Amino acid sequence: MFGIDSSELMLIALVALLVIGPKDLPKAMRWVGQWVGKARAMSRHLRTGFDSMMREAELEEMQKLWAQQNDAIMKATALPENMLPDLSGPHISESVPAEPAYEAWPAPPPEAAAEAAAEAVVDAPPVKKPRKPRAKKPAAAPEGEQA
Repeated sequence: MFGIDSSELMLIALVALLVIGPKDLPKAMRWVGQWVGKARAMSRHLRTGFDSMMREAELEEMQKLWAQQNDAIMKATALPENMLPDLSGPHISESVPAEPAYEAWPAPPPEAAAEAAAEAVVDAPPVKKPRKPRAKKPAAAPEGEQA
């Protein structure tokens, strides 16, 4: 990353051990690790910001290029005025009826509805009533023992 060789890293660790001391070295390493993590997060955030700005600039350039190519293609393949279709006739929305043409189902006579309800009641299975839970009897003590 920084071009630090293993011997240089060992020398830095030895100097840190002598200067900071073995008691405070873990706290110092934790502090350095937190700052390195914050620096990496900030650089990552900065890099993603630059990447998104570059992507947006590239997209704008591509959209301009596509618009130019589209205009060139449209001009090259344009039909002459006398070849254009006549669009002044009736439109599709005018030829479609406003409401659909369907007939509703005929309603059954009231007698048939009453008969169907009576048959449904006759064919229904009987309903069971829920039972009340029984109270448990205390277990009887064996003979010779008293409770």
